[in-house]
Amino acid sequence: MKIRRPRLPRTRAGQRRLVQAVMAGCVLALLPVTWLYVSTADRLRTTADAPAAPVAVVFGAGLWNGQPSPYLANRLDAAATLYREGRVKVLLVTGDNSRKDYDEPDAMRAYLTRHGVPGERVVRDYAGFDTWDSCVRAREIFGVDRAVLVSQGFHIRRAVALCEAAGIDAYGVGVDEKHDVTWFYGGTREVFAAGKAALDTVFHPDPEFLGPKETGVARALAAR
Repeated sequence: MKIRRPRLPRTRAGQRRLVQAVMAGCVLALLPVTWLYVSTADRLRTTADAPAAPVAVVFGAGLWNGQPSPYLANRLDAAATLYREGRVKVLLVTGDNSRKDYDEPDAMRAYLTRHGVPGERVVRDYAGFDTWDSCVRAREIFGVDRAVLVSQGFHIRRAVALCEAAGIDAYGVGVDEKHDVTWFYGGTREVFAAGKAALDTVFHPDPEFLGPKETGVARALAAR
């Protein structure tokens, strides 16, 4: 079967309409990204000036041979710094544990304990399958209403916007990274993920798994 190539309009009016349509498509595609930048402009901090909060939420970023990937390790290092400096009391690590051979939260906790964070101060969320799920579960399951979020710079705005939409008073710490292939991939992915984030804030879909409420954060905060 012969596939016909699309033909460009031959008339000036047709070409003008095509250009206008392309420009309109670009504007619509960039609107969610613009919304993220505007809505979170005053919510971004560093480890040095992050506000005090009961909890830091650390989002998963993949494992390499069962250990945190370099990007995830950098997130965990930043979270450990927040804990050591007394800016947060408890770390909620949220990630994917949908398979027996893949357990982000346990790997994150083990990394943190190796780097000086007491195990009783690390709470695991095993059903953080995406950013929206992690934010909703932090609020609805773990009772978090104020938190510092830790992620890479290209992701942190979306995390803050979604957690705010889920009912958490959130500030974000964006971890710096060298601009390698992973960084560029993550930044490009965020352009498309921003559209889903906008829909999540409007429609508030249920997480893939919600489950019963958990007291891990409350118990960790109450412990001395």
